[in-house]
Amino acid sequence: MNNKNDNKLRYNILIAIVYIIGIVLLLQLFNLQIVQGKEYREESNTRLTRETTIKAARGNVLDSSGEKLVSTKLQYNVEIYKTKADSEALNNGLLLLAQTLEANGDKYVDNFPITVNPFAFKDEETAKTFKEQNKLDASYDAEACFNYFKEEYEITTDNVEDARKIMTLRYEIDKDGYSNTKSVELATNISNASLATLNEMSASFPGINTTSTPTIYYPYGELASHILGYVGPIGEEELKANKDEYDQNDIIGKTGIEQVLEKYLRGTDGIKQIDMSVDGIITDEYVAEEAIAGNNVMLTIDAELQKITEEALAHNIEMMQTGELSGAETANEGAAVVINVKTGEILAMASYPNYNPSLFVDGISTENWNNYLNDSRHPLINKAISSISPPGSTFKMVTAIAGLESGAIDLNTKINDTGKYTYYRDYQPVCWKRGGHGWLNVTQAIEASCNYFFYETGRRTGIDRLAQVASAFGLGQKSGIELPGEEAGVLANEDTMSPWVAGYTIQAAIGQLNNAFTPLQMAKYTAMIANGGKNLDITIIKSITKSDGTEVSRNEINSYVNEKLGISGNSGSDISISEENLKAVKEGMKGVTSDGSGTAYRYFRDFNIEVGGKTGSATTDTNGNANAWFVGFAPYDDPEIAVAVFVKDGQHGSYTAPTAREIFAQYLGMNSAVVTEDMTASSYMQTVR
Repeated sequence: MNNKNDNKLRYNILIAIVYIIGIVLLLQLFNLQIVQGKEYREESNTRLTRETTIKAARGNVLDSSGEKLVSTKLQYNVEIYKTKADSEALNNGLLLLAQTLEANGDKYVDNFPITVNPFAFKDEETAKTFKEQNKLDASYDAEACFNYFKEEYEITTDNVEDARKIMTLRYEIDKDGYSNTKSVELATNISNASLATLNEMSASFPGINTTSTPTIYYPYGELASHILGYVGPIGEEELKANKDEYDQNDIIGKTGIEQVLEKYLRGTDGIKQIDMSVDGIITDEYVAEEAIAGNNVMLTIDAELQKITEEALAHNIEMMQTGELSGAETANEGAAVVINVKTGEILAMASYPNYNPSLFVDGISTENWNNYLNDSRHPLINKAISSISPPGSTFKMVTAIAGLESGAIDLNTKINDTGKYTYYRDYQPVCWKRGGHGWLNVTQAIEASCNYFFYETGRRTGIDRLAQVASAFGLGQKSGIELPGEEAGVLANEDTMSPWVAGYTIQAAIGQLNNAFTPLQMAKYTAMIANGGKNLDITIIKSITKSDGTEVSRNEINSYVNEKLGISGNSGSDISISEENLKAVKEGMKGVTSDGSGTAYRYFRDFNIEVGGKTGSATTDTNGNANAWFVGFAPYDDPEIAVAVFVKDGQHGSYTAPTAREIFAQYLGMNSAVVTEDMTASSYMQTVR
């Protein structure tokens, strides 16, 4: 009995508690909605919370020593949101904004087509379009249109210049449209002085907010522009393909490293909350989600060596254009590549002429874009990886190695150059030296660049063996470098030129016919000669470091780049070259730069360190025009770097040697002396038909 009474008591107590809680809640709800409802509604109506994006900084692109080649810096901008401020308060705030910016040398948007003192339109076409867009009477002159907008915007000042400042900003706001959640940008990249004033006097600027945006910055200007590439506003197709990751206000890598490593370089945006009263005064702001900067990419190039390489190439071409190196006045394009012969790392890569990547960041102007597109020198093309040309006599080391290793010739073989090669009855080319070089071995033939010797060596060796060795050096194949736009080139053989006839082999043996390689391929080929035939995995990326300090694995980088560029990785293969044969070839290259009869001797005769080199003049038409090449390595006894220099229409291979000399001097820490060429000697260049 007692248990039943206890249970009933507990039940009644529980019911009472529930009723009490319900009554308390009803009283509180009554208090909020009825007693204090008006007060709370007024408070909520005077406070708005807006969510804005904090743009993440892109990662830095660094040289091998950590120097920033591409970085970001904060750019401060001014935007405005719609508030309940009346026209007078809005106009006063906009006038003060314009005056503040002007006082500090900053600019604001100005798309209003009417000028004052005197009133005028820019031109008749502008006036017609403006009146049509704004539904104004076609008979209105500039002053009438001005007065219309003055009345429309309730501008009361009689100072026409101040009235125009207000009008300009009001017109931009109307044109773009704003709301209490959508802003209109009125100024970009303002100074710290303007920023301080706007923040300190925020109550005087209704609806106006300052934002900071990381913007791309190039500390070295145009340096390495073809390697770095450029960024720009995301295009419509790019946005469609990446709609889950980007919005219409993003920038994206368009070319070069910026394009290939976009995934790693772009950061993750954050979120900022802004509390603003309805009269436009910011009352509070805080970060809801931090922005995360992109990864840092370290390249293998050295900024100082890159600078010297670009300057040397530009000066070399200028020497040709001005006639200092006579006969090559039409030369205006070129490239140079520097490779570490032991690692395959690109230490410098120049393409002439450069371009200015900073012009693309906010969207390049039509004028600048057309200037680049219409420039006959093709400044936007990375000629180091995208221009292909016959290698001319720089190919002769391939023929020498193929002949020696196949047994077609040996170190004791001497061939008598009589001037005209008469093995074939219907095709009898001549050596560049009209009277011939006489009896030469392979080392002497490389030094003298004797065509006759290599005609005969190529014929004895055969095209299959020549192509096999050239392919092992990576010629006629993409190297796998982590840059877009690399060309594979063409390797002369029966697969690329059919039907094959006997005379083709001897043309291919001296780097002509349809042989066509990039400067990068030629640099790799030279580096493999220097290191004894070891294949090189060409790379321009040293590392990618995440924001937390950890590094992206090499396997991940290679896999990602190969998939993005549609390549299979490294080209070429190790080549077995006997020590004696390699020595003979390299001694021939040393003679090119150190012996009085060498084709590049005049540029290296006073050089303090021995260099192995080879010049080449690759004929491009039946009029004798030729592209010019120099390939080489240094130091001779213990090679560290290999260089390839290419100049379109450079005419004589020796003409490109000054660029290589300056590169070697910079890398080896030498003070390069000015070289003055003796132009009294005439030169002769053969056209292969």
